[in-house]
Amino acid sequence: MTSFLTFTILGLVLGAVYAIAASGLVLTYTTSGIFNFAHGAQAMLGTFLYWQLTYGWGWPMWLSLVVVVGLAGPAMGALLHMLIMRGLRETADVTKIVVTVAIMLGMVYLSQWIWHPEEARVTEMFFGANAKIEFGGVVVRVHELVCLVVAVAVAIGLRLLFTRTRAGVVMRGAVDDPDLLRLNGHDPDRIAMLSWAMGSTLAVLAGILVTPIGGGALEANQLTLLVIDAFAAAMFGRLRSIPRTFTGAMVLGMTATYVMAYFPTDWTWAGNLRVSLPMIILFVVLIVLPQDRLRVAAVRTRERYRPPTPRSAAVWGAALVAAVFLLALLLDDGSITTFALGMTFAIVALSLTLLTGYAGELNLAPLSFGAVATIIGFHFGVTGSGLASRLTLWGVLLAVLVTAVVGGLVALPALRLRGLYLALATMAFGVFLSNMVLRDTTEHTLFGVTFSIFPNGTLIVPPLQVGPLDLRDPRTFLMTATVLFALIGVGLAALRASGYGRRLAAMKDSPAAAAMLGQNLVKLKFGVFMLSAAIAGLGGLLMASAGGSVSGDNFAIMASLALVMLTVVGGIGYISGALFGGLVSGVGFTIMVGTFNDLATAHPAMESIYKTIGQLLVVATALIGMGVGKNPSGTVHDIVEGYRTLRGARALLAGAAAVEAALYGLALTGVIGNWWFAILTACLVMALPVAGRMRAAAPVRRTPPELAGVAEPYSDELRERLDRELGLPARERMAKEASVHAVA
Repeated sequence: MTSFLTFTILGLVLGAVYAIAASGLVLTYTTSGIFNFAHGAQAMLGTFLYWQLTYGWGWPMWLSLVVVVGLAGPAMGALLHMLIMRGLRETADVTKIVVTVAIMLGMVYLSQWIWHPEEARVTEMFFGANAKIEFGGVVVRVHELVCLVVAVAVAIGLRLLFTRTRAGVVMRGAVDDPDLLRLNGHDPDRIAMLSWAMGSTLAVLAGILVTPIGGGALEANQLTLLVIDAFAAAMFGRLRSIPRTFTGAMVLGMTATYVMAYFPTDWTWAGNLRVSLPMIILFVVLIVLPQDRLRVAAVRTRERYRPPTPRSAAVWGAALVAAVFLLALLLDDGSITTFALGMTFAIVALSLTLLTGYAGELNLAPLSFGAVATIIGFHFGVTGSGLASRLTLWGVLLAVLVTAVVGGLVALPALRLRGLYLALATMAFGVFLSNMVLRDTTEHTLFGVTFSIFPNGTLIVPPLQVGPLDLRDPRTFLMTATVLFALIGVGLAALRASGYGRRLAAMKDSPAAAAMLGQNLVKLKFGVFMLSAAIAGLGGLLMASAGGSVSGDNFAIMASLALVMLTVVGGIGYISGALFGGLVSGVGFTIMVGTFNDLATAHPAMESIYKTIGQLLVVATALIGMGVGKNPSGTVHDIVEGYRTLRGARALLAGAAAVEAALYGLALTGVIGNWWFAILTACLVMALPVAGRMRAAAPVRRTPPELAGVAEPYSDELRERLDRELGLPARERMAKEASVHAVA
């Protein structure tokens, strides 16, 4: 009985910390309508700051708490809302999610830069680990009692805030109807900023409280994911109810401690199950709880995508293959292998273009499906041994097929989920796979067969060989991956232009309208999930083959989130957006850090400066996702719009092509280095749209209105100019044209 009470109290303490963190999530979502995926990173950053003040600089513990919880926490939340969150109105769910994911990644990289991961940092319990109180034979540490008391105080305080105070009512109205709230003399932005400040404070408080309980050294990724476990408690209350949120947190905490206490010790997977339990509960809660009704009409957002035609996609695909072939002539084998790795990430990103860009469904764990394909390919698709081992074509096909089936199995319970709920469900699947499957290095016996899912924590995946095509050669691998990317991209463009693609677009715009017109949304979601999982599986298996070996960290949820973020930054609705996201996510960080580390080694006098610049670039690359709120259509959209000004500028384009050909010739002959070639090419690419805008702004000779159709053929631009000059609204012109067609 004493053991049961001990583990019950431990569970209540852990649940209390989850409740504090989850209540901050509920608070920010209730008042702003944005689910803060950076909640765990805020807790992590606040905890590191608390360690720095208390243990790094020797401040008194109480003063550190006042500064971190009372000042830094609220300031962090208020600044996030003021600078970023209030600009997310009228954006799609994926944009809101990606912005908070970008903040999370930026905070993680920033903490790893300031507090180097190789240095151990430990925080102690309040009043020390020896400060204990005994109740009926059960020993409880004072720090644990503090956690329980603080959780109860937070629960009561938030309940009274939302039900008994005018400020709480105004907070709830800020997301329900901000326009009506503004008419009553309140400022929704100010109310939302207050809630973000309070939510950030609760996150920081939860991080400081939970770290000494778990023990061990502070680590940015682990601490961030530890607080993310509170997502399950927040969803238990459906992001609205504080009492249900606290109930879910207590169930979550006690279940975790009971698993640790009472599962048989010979169950080698019990430890992994305990770590995965919050994500399992999150997935179950998302499936069981009732969801919102289908949207009746399309939600107007600021995202604008122009899907390419199959013909233009084929032309650009051929141009990509040719460009990669020419670029490969400038690179050594090591650089080519790195480039090939980026192309495999781009193939994985294509699964997001299909699933999110075309169908509007969310998947925050695309690399997890790549992990499934890699495991299948390793166990069933490798022939030979040692240096003679090869990945077979049948093994690749089997891995892709199994991954598609797994994608369907994941989609089946999640078919009724949409938006944020679906994003959380796929994230839960990714974290579960990382904690439960990719950590399983022990041997199991099933039906007389002994096996290990992830032996020794590393899978050796040899290159593919199909007849004379042997991907052991780096250049052959790079060109094969590029051709596969181009072929899949052309296939996606053709699919988008087909009837099936139009049905996916209709489901994305308005599920209710699509269902009313007779579309089977279950079949559409199921099919697109399977196809997306198959593409991600193919890319993940090729990624493992490009590197030769992979560990579970290669498929971690943080890597998936970075890939999703950068694909959205590039343009989730564009095939080229997937290319951008894959290359930057797969090789961009590595190249930046490696380049500046090499410069630091070559120039010892400037070592600190070069390393600082490299770390700044990594943090900045993660934080570019914040700009999605202002540019939700992505970087590719801006580039395309910028180059539209060059239509008809044949002389300018020919001159740019000649300059680029000359630069390539100089690089190929060794007159200039590859870095100079890359820098000058980037300058040329950025200068062309500027020159196009300057050309468009130059005065041009306009056709007089009376000679329209005589001196100049009719065009959409000419008709719009005539409407403006004659003072005719565009809708009146359209009505007249419609009446003329009707009479005809």
